[in-house]
Amino acid sequence: IYPLLIDGGLSNVLEDLGYDLNDNLWTAKLLNDHPEALIKAHLEYIKAGATCITTASYQASIMGLIEAGYSKDKAQGLIKKSVILVQKAIQTALDLKIIDTRPLIAGSIGPYGAYLADGSEYHGNYAVTDSELIDFHVKRIEILDQSGVDLLACETIPSFQEAKIHSELLKKTNNPAWISFTCNDESYIRDGSDIKKCIAIFKNHPKIFAVGVNCTHPSYISDIIHTLKHTNTNKKIIIYPNSGELYEPKTKTWIQCSETSHFTDLAQEWLDLGADIIGGCCRIGPNNIKYLHKLINYKNS
Repeated sequence: IYPLLIDGGLSNVLEDLGYDLNDNLWTAKLLNDHPEALIKAHLEYIKAGATCITTASYQASIMGLIEAGYSKDKAQGLIKKSVILVQKAIQTALDLKIIDTRPLIAGSIGPYGAYLADGSEYHGNYAVTDSELIDFHVKRIEILDQSGVDLLACETIPSFQEAKIHSELLKKTNNPAWISFTCNDESYIRDGSDIKKCIAIFKNHPKIFAVGVNCTHPSYISDIIHTLKHTNTNKKIIIYPNSGELYEPKTKTWIQCSETSHFTDLAQEWLDLGADIIGGCCRIGPNNIKYLHKLINYKNS
């Protein structure tokens, strides 16, 4: 049922619960160390009304987990565990009668830049070969695709090169997928590629059902929706911006703190413009998702 409401940022909820995420694995660190915290965080978004919950696998790449000291088997197991934790949160919500309909599960696939843990997802200039990107992504996509998710979420894509790699890899999946870019402004993704050029790759893609943007300043979203509508009419439009703050990769913190009211003020406009899937990224929390839930209920009433 559209508009589909996805969740918000995972890191801000975990930080509010008291967890220190200043680690190369970021939220994925808790898959091994504090899985119960991830269940709690997912449950917060289920309570807020999200009808699609993303797994904590954004930063859980096999290469990143191995470099953190895990064996290859353990790394693959932690990626599978990210799905199990969402399933547990959903089952808890059903058992407690918080919800009566099971939300969808989206397997989160972060970009190569997330593995580098130096903010590279905000410029996308990786200086790697296509084969290196394929090697980086292929196994995690395969694991999540076979772990009980309903769809795959290729998120925060900052480069045209990485988008092309996903286009090829996602043709082989069982589940449908969305692809969302991160943008500098209303016209260009982080590596400077024209967003129209990026969207065009997926125009007739057999597995991509939605194309859009995430982790992008809220003020650019309305113009981006216009572009999406006029460039790729056969795909659903997905948007889940951040709060408009800036990320500081060295400290793993956000600066230029802004009120998330800017996000909520614009959300009605995004729905009116035709966003099919909506939610939040970094610094957008359960209260914002609860607000979106009310907007969607009003729209559908």
